[in-house]
Amino acid sequence: MPNRPNLPERLRRGPPLLLDGATGTELEARGVRSELPLWSSHALLEAPDVLAAIHRDYARAGAEALTAASFRTQRRTLERAGLASRAAELSAQAVTLARRAGGNVYVLGSAPPLEDCYRPDLVPDDESLRREHAEHAGNLAAAGADAILAETHNTAREARAAVAAAAAVGLPVIVSFVCGADARLLSGEPLAEALDAVVPLAPLAVGVNCLPPSAVGACLEILAATGVPFGVYANLGAPGAEPAAPRSAACSPHDYAAYAQAWARAGARFVGGCCGTTPAHISAVAAQRSA
Repeated sequence: MPNRPNLPERLRRGPPLLLDGATGTELEARGVRSELPLWSSHALLEAPDVLAAIHRDYARAGAEALTAASFRTQRRTLERAGLASRAAELSAQAVTLARRAGGNVYVLGSAPPLEDCYRPDLVPDDESLRREHAEHAGNLAAAGADAILAETHNTAREARAAVAAAAAVGLPVIVSFVCGADARLLSGEPLAEALDAVVPLAPLAVGVNCLPPSAVGACLEILAATGVPFGVYANLGAPGAEPAAPRSAACSPHDYAAYAQAWARAGARFVGGCCGTTPAHISAVAAQRSA
């Protein structure tokens, strides 16, 4: 895009890069089915117009980076729905829909755990991780993603595989872990040890996501100690929780923006929202940042 710095430069010079908010739970709220295994990929198949509208709404809210709906376009997931041969096609569609949202945005290709974000016990063997993350990263690179967002990782082992795969295709990578209030991954590994495992692979940035805003504080000093740009995008409840509407009401856009401001004061170089956040939450963060 014209007049847009490259992503590493943008992270360095500030202010904190504003990511978008949730895609999957926003699709749920707009009536798009999201059952497993495909989850948000149902929208690529059945409601691309709704997905495109969500991307546009986040761009209009002030998001500078949009996350492509490639959260479940890996071959492993698609194979369970008989769609394994469409991994590259659907990953490309996800990137294209985000790119078309308008505005001078960066497009991040989502690269989550191959299995369940909340089940570290299901992480595959090392060779499967290497092979499958390499394929997914290659698909995202071919689709024209600006960077890979290796997000919601629950083990250091799989996060390393996702970061290495991104590096191998020449894309910058932001790696983010899901933690509990004790600053430990769901695997039980301390966040500090997980960061030690990925930082030598030279990620563009590190972070935590899909944890409640109240749990972020325990992670901030640990993230800052890496010396790598870091960021946060918290959730407002687990995906698939019923009913959907109170999830966002539990933390108003104004209150979420106050959290984001605190993260920025602690040194965060990017902020955004995970499950349950909406364009209104991102708009509030953008407004507070420009005030």
